Amino acid sequence: MSETAEKRLPDAGAALPDPNRWKALVFIAVAQLMVVLDATIVNIALPSAQQDLGISDGNKQWVITAYALAFGGLLLFGGRIADLWGRKRAFVVGLIGFAAASAIGGAANGEAVLLGARALQGVFGALLAPAALSLLAVTFTDAKERAKAFGIFGAIAGGGGAVGLILGGFLTEYLDWRWTFFVNIPFAVVAALGAYFVIREPAGGRNRSALDIPGVVLSTLGLVSLVYGFTRAESDGWGDITTISLFVASAVLLGLFVAVESRVKNPLLPLRVVTNRNRAGVYLSLGLAIIGMFGLFLFLTYYLQVVEGYSPVKTGFAFLPMIVGMITGSTQIGARLMTRVPPRLLMGPGFLVAAVGMLLLTQLEIGSSYTTLILPAELLLGLGMGTAFMPAMSLATHGIEPRDAGVASAMVNTSQQVGGAIGTALLNTIAASATTSYLASHAAGANDQKLLALQGLVAGFSSAIWWAVGILVVASAIAVTFINTGRPGTSPAASGGAGDGAEDELVLPVAMH
Repeated sequence: MSETAEKRLPDAGAALPDPNRWKALVFIAVAQLMVVLDATIVNIALPSAQQDLGISDGNKQWVITAYALAFGGLLLFGGRIADLWGRKRAFVVGLIGFAAASAIGGAANGEAVLLGARALQGVFGALLAPAALSLLAVTFTDAKERAKAFGIFGAIAGGGGAVGLILGGFLTEYLDWRWTFFVNIPFAVVAALGAYFVIREPAGGRNRSALDIPGVVLSTLGLVSLVYGFTRAESDGWGDITTISLFVASAVLLGLFVAVESRVKNPLLPLRVVTNRNRAGVYLSLGLAIIGMFGLFLFLTYYLQVVEGYSPVKTGFAFLPMIVGMITGSTQIGARLMTRVPPRLLMGPGFLVAAVGMLLLTQLEIGSSYTTLILPAELLLGLGMGTAFMPAMSLATHGIEPRDAGVASAMVNTSQQVGGAIGTALLNTIAASATTSYLASHAAGANDQKLLALQGLVAGFSSAIWWAVGILVVASAIAVTFINTGRPGTSPAASGGAGDGAEDELVLPVAMH
């Protein structure tokens, strides 16, 4: 059989589609929504939790950081465990563990218990997130059905954070901060019960080879050092000796990880997963896009609440246009065109449309019109990101061997998690520096110091958002340059691309054995 003919064959496990696959999608989507919600819902509740539990200003960041470090550091390990145990089992265990950790967090009577619960949420989230995406990958193998399924999943992955702002605002303002934890429990119970009774994982997809312990240790320590390095950069500056040491340690550990993975018999991360040019393009462009997206969530939330005086609930609702745009872009544009055009023609333009939306936000001033400036910017951001996210999520696991589905899914989440950490630190630092410069240059002639402070804050936001625009443009260029696969189900000639690219390898400086 020729190589081209082999590439036209359906994905492994597609012979007999699961009759309950659309029901399974509902429960996978519920679980994904819970994980994405948790990334933003706690942010709004943090001031109330800090006051209630007596957490110091110096330690309050650990409520966010403890989750980020455990989640980001253990994602590759979680993906490998999903391949080893089976995705359904890992999915259900992840849900039960996440619910238990949420219950502990909601009932916390002190700082230590809350921080421990957040770290535990991160541990089980690192098991749950790659299991959810890989279940979707092995369940939907028909091109058109896959497009619809990943359209829904992409909309949730992109818009769930904004939903978290709305829900977090409601729960904090009308109930109590503890409900931002307790709300996870019904999500987890429904998803776990549904998964147990409905999801049927295709047979023969497990990777039962021995666990790569050196790879687990090196990847976990390397990723934790990287994420924590960016967290320290945000709070203590890029020149801080601890920050620099963390980045150096991360580079050494991840370099050793690549060297080990290229030599061991059963690697934690088979390098064939990341040296494929299409998947590499997805991981890079998606990570950069997430950095850019933090320009929206971070600065627009502060602008609306601090500068314009919006309540938490009003702020949450102010993000609704972006959610609408995200769902529309993902399900009505991305999903409908995914089987008709190559992925790069959705991802590249999608990131550019998002960049235009971000460009509008560089014009923010005190008293800017929500209707004529912020609303259209959010719609463009949502439409662009939704259109790009959907094929990105699908392509990241398309054509992958079933035994690698978990770790390939983990790489998608890792690129998002690291992108989020970089985005928070980088854009915050740029904004703070620009604000300081603005205040220094305008202090002499200022009569109203409060007004000057707000003007400096907005000037800082604008400067950082300009960087976010540039980052989104680079993400678009990477998507168009790296990704060369044609539309699903076509030969290379039909798509007009350089080749199908399903197994095109990048030449990387690693020894392949």
